[in-house]
Amino acid sequence: MTIVTFDQVAKQLRNGKIGVMPTDTVYGLVARASDTSAVRDMYSLKNREKKPGTLIAANTEQLVALGVPQTEIDKVKQWWPNPLSAVLTIEGHDYLHQGVGTLAMRVVAHPQLLRLLEQTGPLITSSANQPGQPPATTIAEAIAYFGEDSDFYVDGGTITSTQPSTIVRPTDNGLEILRQGSIQL
Repeated sequence: MTIVTFDQVAKQLRNGKIGVMPTDTVYGLVARASDTSAVRDMYSLKNREKKPGTLIAANTEQLVALGVPQTEIDKVKQWWPNPLSAVLTIEGHDYLHQGVGTLAMRVVAHPQLLRLLEQTGPLITSSANQPGQPPATTIAEAIAYFGEDSDFYVDGGTITSTQPSTIVRPTDNGLEILRQGSIQL
């Protein structure tokens, strides 16, 4: 386990590591979306099966490059960048969506996170907690959840005021709200 600065995260992720860091909403367990092995390790550590995480990207072009149809992105891009996650289909990449065929995704606005995503490409994330437990609000809580099993941690202080993202699914008639979060629709 290593405590790293935000500036050191890109190197860790490019080297196939998984870790805990602040995202644009909450502390998240993260891995590079293009790294099959790291994504599998992240899901294993989080005990997630058939419940994929959230893909975060710097822009919609990164999503298209991963196989997300532009027609799906067009249904939600007006709300991005924002903490709004849209459940969209993704072609291939079963390791990302765990065979479900869809994945929550969002384009972030957080400047530091944007710079990281421009260096690493999209990240798959999941809140820093174990199923049924509250999300970590401090690095100490995240360490208590994952200990040495996480390759690195980034201390972003206490995160208590940020709500999780709003999760939506595009429909023929607009958007279905799956979880109300910080964005009101």
